[in-house]
Amino acid sequence: MQTATILFLGFVLLQRLAELVIARINTRRLLTKGAYEIGAVHYPLMVGMHALWLIFLIGWGYDQPVHYGWLALFGILQLLRVWILGTLGPRWTTRIIILPEPLVRRGPFRFLRHPNYTLVVAEIIVAPMVLGLVWVAALFTVLNALMLYVRIRAENRALAPLR
Repeated sequence: MQTATILFLGFVLLQRLAELVIARINTRRLLTKGAYEIGAVHYPLMVGMHALWLIFLIGWGYDQPVHYGWLALFGILQLLRVWILGTLGPRWTTRIIILPEPLVRRGPFRFLRHPNYTLVVAEIIVAPMVLGLVWVAALFTVLNALMLYVRIRAENRALAPLR
């Protein structure tokens, strides 16, 4: 095992676990403010797909060398992640939580309707490529596209009255 590989995989795993904690806290707070959830039926499938993606990254990537060009791109994506989470603040969550307030229209939301989904699409591709796992990037890009087809349609329907 290479140190860079272990550090990269550890970062991705810890980041995803921390995001689940943040999302749970934010979800609870939003629900107490009168928000409601939609798409709860497909949420476990999404979490399962992302967990499987991590398992594949770790299982097939633990002994692979790091490709530093892809790692640099992954680093840039993390700056976008910070921008998105910072813009949404306590409104960021992994669930589709609808708060009957005006939508956030600053930060990356000025340019994209769903910047977080755009980021996740890129990460699903780039993180495996850091370890040279082209087939993992391809497989989970397809699975993620199917998940986002369902998820974005549900979210857009729910947000339509707020636009």
